[in-house]
Amino acid sequence: MTIKHHISDDFLVEYAAGTLSEGWSLGVASHLALCPECRHRLAAMEGAAGALLDKLDTVGSDDDAWARMKGRLGEIRVEDVSRAAPPAPSTPAAPEGVLPEPLRSYVGGDIHEVKWRALGRGAYQILIDTGDRTTQTRLLRIPAGKPVPEHTHQGRELTLVLSGSFRDEVDHFGRGDIEEADGTLLHQPKADEDQDCICLAVTEAPLRFSSWIVRLVQPILKI
Repeated sequence: MTIKHHISDDFLVEYAAGTLSEGWSLGVASHLALCPECRHRLAAMEGAAGALLDKLDTVGSDDDAWARMKGRLGEIRVEDVSRAAPPAPSTPAAPEGVLPEPLRSYVGGDIHEVKWRALGRGAYQILIDTGDRTTQTRLLRIPAGKPVPEHTHQGRELTLVLSGSFRDEVDHFGRGDIEEADGTLLHQPKADEDQDCICLAVTEAPLRFSSWIVRLVQPILKI
């Protein structure tokens, strides 16, 4: 498995600092379980954080200090701090199966335990209860060779491929790849022909579909 699309520095820094809400954290942690490169980046950030604290001026508000700390961490290159990183990653690699931890615990088992709800046109979803009211987290199953209706976003979205693959206007995404999207992206992801595509999606606002028919049923489908 070769992962080409990784979590951004912004999300990773906030995850390391513990400032992400539960839905976003679940998306990032699930990607980390599949991606050794991002586990190493996280370990490097954590290893450098203490040293950066010592170098920050004590003058200024806590908000100022956090903004400067976040900026410095975002500039870190893994090769610059790899010696400071602990040998063991903070998030363990995923065991065999489709769903990595901690996602598997939220669902109650691996993919065969999922009780899918039909969305129409062969697509399915399951809403995941995180207790986080600022995001909505779901598993999506897109049938092989079929597209998702064209849409953009009213906020941020993380989409992590767990099985199969899809292609959109940005690139091709396979298992472990994560796509970050917002209102600047209008796209229509389409699952590859060889198998269904199963994804974890985290959003902070309903999608904005191009089709008025999809918008009509959107409140019922909770997408």
